[in-house]
Amino acid sequence: MTPSILLLVAVGVLFAAGVTLLLERTLTRVLLGVILLGNGANLVILLAARPGGPPIIGAAEVADMTDPLPQAMILTAIVITLGMTAFLLALAYRSWRLTGEDEVQDDIEDHRIMELAERAEASDAADVDAEDDGGDESDDDGMTEGEEA
Repeated sequence: MTPSILLLVAVGVLFAAGVTLLLERTLTRVLLGVILLGNGANLVILLAARPGGPPIIGAAEVADMTDPLPQAMILTAIVITLGMTAFLLALAYRSWRLTGEDEVQDDIEDHRIMELAERAEASDAADVDAEDDGGDESDDDGMTEGEEA
């Protein structure tokens, strides 16, 4: 059985919305993004499973039984998503209690590294400009002024 197009679109929407929310600066939206990504991953695992009878000996033919591994993987993914949700919820609550907001602040060290990188780029650009201006003037044929062929 092939997965329906509706389920595939749902997976795409869940992943797209989850990634978009993960890129936000507030921890509440990051939390919602993790939840959506977890649900999207569960749906992908479910779509990968082959449908069939229950995996109980005697309830169906062995060839017609469904594989129980995807179901176990989904249960594991649910537990992991629940743990991540609880952790991020605790971080958001703690941030809100300490600062009154749950927005992730820029790190001072990140600003310092960005400034160093900008200075390095500026000095590299100045070096390139100095090399372009400091060379001998040459004609299009590669000879400098004063030389004759």
